[in-house]
Amino acid sequence: MNDYQQYNFRLEVDEPGRADKLISSYLLEYSRSTIQKWIINNNVLIDGHPCSQKDKIRSSCNVSIKIQTETEIDLIPENIDIDIIDETDDYIVVNKSSGMVTHIAPGNYTGTLQNALYFKYPELSSVPRTGIIHRLDKDTSGILVISRNLAAHNNLNKQIQTNKFTKIYHALVTGSIQDSFNIEKPIGRHPMNRKKMTVSDRGKHALSLIKPLNSFQRASHVQVQIITGRTHQIRVHLSHVNNPVIGDKLYGFKKNFFIKMPNVYESIDSEFSQYLHSYSLSFYDPKTNKRKNYTSKYPKAYSELLDQLYRSDDKKI
Repeated sequence: MNDYQQYNFRLEVDEPGRADKLISSYLLEYSRSTIQKWIINNNVLIDGHPCSQKDKIRSSCNVSIKIQTETEIDLIPENIDIDIIDETDDYIVVNKSSGMVTHIAPGNYTGTLQNALYFKYPELSSVPRTGIIHRLDKDTSGILVISRNLAAHNNLNKQIQTNKFTKIYHALVTGSIQDSFNIEKPIGRHPMNRKKMTVSDRGKHALSLIKPLNSFQRASHVQVQIITGRTHQIRVHLSHVNNPVIGDKLYGFKKNFFIKMPNVYESIDSEFSQYLHSYSLSFYDPKTNKRKNYTSKYPKAYSELLDQLYRSDDKKI
């Protein structure tokens, strides 16, 4: 059956690699042999041009794939509770919990949002990555939009690439921030710790807009709008200016910073990890072209720490 649909996405490349390997690492629910077959049949275009399996991709690029609608996927459906904010025929808006991996990856083939979506919406098997068009780190909570069909996926993905997608994060950070400012520093892979990113002259352009919502004596509640979408961008940028996200040990948070504020110190939940929340999303509805705005509620641990900061400190903006 030659029933094909076009799947378009932006492939972010941190390190050069073979075309089949990099595409396979992005679309883990498809077997490597399936992806190689697509390439052999000229169903894969890199920046508009056919490629071979062994072609090296050296920088981020636009990928277009003709995908057969009945292609089998290797993904386990799991009955995991997920918080659905809204759903239409074209997309689903989800409030992801902290601690949940967004999509499958080596070492994480179960327990992810992708597994949960596949169980609740089995029709998403016809959309690569079960419709996931943007991701959140495992320990970042908050709002995500999932496309329910390839037409919606391509529309929403294009909105991300043309900056029509507005993503607002809220974070609890160390240090008192009084004024709004921008952080425009390139981000690349850490040379020593491959699990980390860092500000680097060799990295990719990254821009974050920081606005204080409330400032306390030794902490701040901030809004962050990301103009670019680099890996760990908010965490790296805030750490770079010595305001690491509370709980984010990978990027410099030390709980002893609050040792002289015992109520706050005790309210920081070590099991919750980082206090970073994807608070709101705005985009254009793929069918009506009307602007849609969604917000997501804070996790319980986040709200409790924020309340404690108010009770423990009368210095607020």
